[in-house]
Amino acid sequence: MQDDFELLEQWRAGNTTAGSQLLQRYFDNLYRFFSSKVDDEVEDLIQGTLLACVRYQKSLEGVESFRAYLFTVARNELYRHLRKRAKRDVVDFGDTSVIALGVSPTSAVAQRQQQARLVAGLRTLPVELQLVLELHYWEGLSTAELAGVIEAPQGTVKSRLRRARALLAEAMQAAEGSVIDQLTSRDVLSSWVQAVRGAERSED
Repeated sequence: MQDDFELLEQWRAGNTTAGSQLLQRYFDNLYRFFSSKVDDEVEDLIQGTLLACVRYQKSLEGVESFRAYLFTVARNELYRHLRKRAKRDVVDFGDTSVIALGVSPTSAVAQRQQQARLVAGLRTLPVELQLVLELHYWEGLSTAELAGVIEAPQGTVKSRLRRARALLAEAMQAAEGSVIDQLTSRDVLSSWVQAVRGAERSED
């Protein structure tokens, strides 16, 4: 099976079949990434992300992780979309949540009650913290890969993950009216998110 970098280079050279293969491989990941943050234009954002990978013709020399590269482009597409939606050229995604930018807390991805609570809680976080948390737990990106995605040192990524877990715990506690201190644990949060992902797959 051809690797992702080879498929991208072939797509850049005009091979649309290679592009279709990349879309098949990463559609679910990109759908999950965007649908937890926006309620509309998800498929347009997915398409825009993949087309941006082709259009920008950035050299992939030295890029070790295609997933990290792809989500870097997806992050840029998301920020562009949110700025356009907010009708602001400058938005501090380190402090502003998607809810504050006018995104409804309901989403097609939130079908089950548990899933809805998780998505609603995530959407209260500053966008960049939501992004870091989801890419780490849902998509399995390492802190080193995330450092490349958000263009920050690895130590900063780790501190943002800690802050994101704590804020999500507070949001879930406020929403459910119960103490869930264990949510700040890496293992428990990871297990919970993996269970939600399993519920998604069982519905497909």
